[in-house]
Amino acid sequence: MTILSASTRKKMHLISGAVLGIFVLCHFSNHALGLVSIGAMEVGRRIFTSVWHSVPGTVVLYGALLLHFLMALDSLYRRQTFRMPAGEALKIVFGLSLPFLLVPHVVATRVEPLLTGIYPDYAGILRTLWSSSINASRQSLALIVVWGHACLGAWFWMRGRAWFPRYETLLYTVALLVPIFALLGFVNGARSLERDYAEHGGYGDRAYAGASQERADPAVLESIRLAFYGGFAALIGATLALRAMPARGRIRIRYPDGRVAAVSLGFSVLEASRAAGIPHVSVCGGRGRCSTCRVRITQGLENQPAPEAAELATLTRIGAPENIRLACQFRPVHNVSVVPILNTDSIGVKTQIARQNAGGRERRVAVLFCDLRDFTRIAEHRLPYDTVFLLNRYFEVVGEAVEGSGGVIDKFIGDGALAIFGLKTPLPEACRQALSAAARLSQGIRALNQTFEGELDQPLRLAIGLHAGPAIIGEMGYGQATSLTAVGDTINTASRLEGLAKEHDAELAVSAELVQRAGLAFEGHRRLEISLRGRQATLETWIVGDASQLSLSLPSPS
Repeated sequence: MTILSASTRKKMHLISGAVLGIFVLCHFSNHALGLVSIGAMEVGRRIFTSVWHSVPGTVVLYGALLLHFLMALDSLYRRQTFRMPAGEALKIVFGLSLPFLLVPHVVATRVEPLLTGIYPDYAGILRTLWSSSINASRQSLALIVVWGHACLGAWFWMRGRAWFPRYETLLYTVALLVPIFALLGFVNGARSLERDYAEHGGYGDRAYAGASQERADPAVLESIRLAFYGGFAALIGATLALRAMPARGRIRIRYPDGRVAAVSLGFSVLEASRAAGIPHVSVCGGRGRCSTCRVRITQGLENQPAPEAAELATLTRIGAPENIRLACQFRPVHNVSVVPILNTDSIGVKTQIARQNAGGRERRVAVLFCDLRDFTRIAEHRLPYDTVFLLNRYFEVVGEAVEGSGGVIDKFIGDGALAIFGLKTPLPEACRQALSAAARLSQGIRALNQTFEGELDQPLRLAIGLHAGPAIIGEMGYGQATSLTAVGDTINTASRLEGLAKEHDAELAVSAELVQRAGLAFEGHRRLEISLRGRQATLETWIVGDASQLSLSLPSPS
């Protein structure tokens, strides 16, 4: 019987992790004050301890620590296979190693003061931590591991949120700078204690020569440390032992190409796929925050567990029928046959590709759709070979504009083209590249019109749509026609904006979201709130009559 639902366990894990994350950020900020002075570190320590060493702060902190550790053990116990993406594995390894790295620090800074009633200042804490090179190295390693675990956990939670792209650059900057400043402050604070610096680079003997009688018995402290080590090791070992116990039953999950995964009760379909080495798309990492892992149940749907809240919300959002389930959340209780919707290797089709990222990966990109207006009418009055020649010159203009701005051509569709920006660059830069490509395209078409001025009854006219957001990037197609491409609502929206530019007799329709991410102002152009088919909310859009004028305000692409 399940005491807590999966959604409740996730919330408990998330909330406890958030509390610990705030504590760690405060603690590392206190370390960073060592770049100023020991006095600044001490002032920060007093503020820090007034919160976290108070009775409420201690209860919240250690309650969150215990709860987070227990939820991690629960997650470890429920995980049916250790086959997982590298990011998930690294987060788990960091999390399980933390208790063993932090025990000496906790004993020195919290347990010993409780035994002696003497609470050292920051200078005393630094002397303790730098009493030997082993202590200092272990503390530095613990700092990196703690922060790495916190950042990975936060990233797994945030990456699927709609607001994440707006703050992505800022968050990555904070994630990089916080440990650097903390380590520099830790080292600089210790170096400022030069008067106590011992001959071999330690502080311990000289620093405590006059106060050794006030310190706790080292044997008692060592016993406490060993007890902590043993307790944590026993809990982790017991969890792993329980996982290894024979399950009460086994089920068989059958795939359409004939492969079968025989797993124990409690496996999710995604875990079964991973355990059997069957490729299975899961962009969000198996957390029920996307629908890329979904499967169609062809046999055995009867009497299976109903979707819980997280799975039900996602299935409802995509309008899935009853026989569609999320593989990461669906844990069959008897034999079942499934068809992974987005996994070509598992739907009875011959394997076409085996390259990395063939299954698809999520990426925040900028998308450009362009199309020649009224080109069919122009082609009607030209010889086929002349039309092909003209189209190739046009495609050359498109290719040079896109690649010269830092993007890649996804495909040519008739006299239209799809280009993607941001496969290897941050989203803000990708947005600027897309705008730069639009300006170059406009200029290139004008040059092409001058070249063919005597041959065209009417000049070539462009319609361009630009939008930015998440897309699934992967290898798609069949056989030799397979290529890297992008799919998703962002692509569809860019295509509809290109049509909107035609409706308003303009060269460019660009979403305000892309303009904002590019860090530019579009004052002087028309701004509309438009409704797009398939979207409930309106989309704020800028209408630009002459895209070549954008080059006056755009930075040069890097």
